[in-house]
Amino acid sequence: MINYPGDRRVAASFSFDVDAESAVLFGAPQNAQRMSLMSHQAYGPLTGVPRILDILERHRVTATFFVPGVTALRYPETVKAIVGAGHEIGVHGYLHEELPSLSPAERKDTLLRSIGVIERASGQRPTAHRAPMWEMTWDYPELLAQEGFLYDSSLMDSDHPYELATSEGSLVELPLHWGLDDWEQYCYLPGVSGTGYIAEPDVAARLWRSELEGMRAFGGLWILTNHPFLSGRPGRSLALDRLIGEVTAMEDVWTASLGQIAQHVRSLGLTPRKVSEFEG
Repeated sequence: MINYPGDRRVAASFSFDVDAESAVLFGAPQNAQRMSLMSHQAYGPLTGVPRILDILERHRVTATFFVPGVTALRYPETVKAIVGAGHEIGVHGYLHEELPSLSPAERKDTLLRSIGVIERASGQRPTAHRAPMWEMTWDYPELLAQEGFLYDSSLMDSDHPYELATSEGSLVELPLHWGLDDWEQYCYLPGVSGTGYIAEPDVAARLWRSELEGMRAFGGLWILTNHPFLSGRPGRSLALDRLIGEVTAMEDVWTASLGQIAQHVRSLGLTPRKVSEFEG
């Protein structure tokens, strides 16, 4: 069990994956010819991010935005706006790659390219990482530690943050899970993702609230992951606005960016935990 500032048992964080077009291009470059699909994805940086930044400012919440390298290249002004509003920028792949499909050399090259692009766009070297599709590989934590990352937020084996041991030193791991992701609720992309069912915002928000109530009962870390091309839409952004207001009003919940939470965890001096590669 981890206690957070103010002796609170729960930490809550609002995170945003600014995938834009990258989410539908890796492994399917032909999708670049689908103008309507590309416009659907461009909604995130062009319309969703500004709306979300306004909501966060109104509630005085600092959030974490994970940005693929290609998004930073295509929308540098969006990255600058995020940083200018005081939020954290993290690495989210280069072209939203499926890391297990790459060779070790390709994974390292992709990470270094992503760091360079985001550093140029944001003016700061990133220390936050989230794997595209939350698909880590066993060698990747070591790469992240080598490159000076403070934390990763991709794994799902705990309700609580922990120090993840690697041969290059430890990383803070901030676990999450699919139930706190808007993709499963809202994402329908013909021929790419989803069945055609799109949940009402209130349905999604009820699910997310129920997970927070569980964390308040048992203690833990509640990370909501939203995508600006999904949750930046008008009705969904209103539901998100209401939810942020509710969470920030809870006296037993510490609302912070993932970076702030990771810094707190690092200050506790936890014994690093070894996660062993699966062998069947």
